[in-house]
Amino acid sequence: MSSETKVLNLLYSYAEKIDSGDFAGTAALFRHARVHSAHGELDEAGMCALWTGLVRRYEDGTPRTKHVITNPIVEVDEEAGTATVRSYYTVIQLFPDGHLEPVACGRYHDAFERVAGHWRFSARDYSLLDLPGDLSHHLAR
Repeated sequence: MSSETKVLNLLYSYAEKIDSGDFAGTAALFRHARVHSAHGELDEAGMCALWTGLVRRYEDGTPRTKHVITNPIVEVDEEAGTATVRSYYTVIQLFPDGHLEPVACGRYHDAFERVAGHWRFSARDYSLLDLPGDLSHHLAR
């Protein structure tokens, strides 16, 4: 499997984990990363606490969202064992009345590093929310 595919799989794993309501598992993806957010710099515990305190989970344990990640621009430096990905995201949510609606659109700027042959997140700019929609059923506050 190419490095590009491995890096993209990490990016898409983020969407899969957060949409399943697994905030601890999602945060674990950033164990070795510097995460810049509107709430300051966050580590793994800070990311988990942010999502646990801010994102609503419904009876099924999920936030009833789908994070759709598109337009990834992947740059890999095989020799240095580093990569960057700039991508767009759209968060679609199932509202209590049964309709689907995009509730947020933005960008991720991610950095990755290869350590002992395995790729991992090394940084994320988590502050790039460009188009906030109706977040009243997504965020607890």
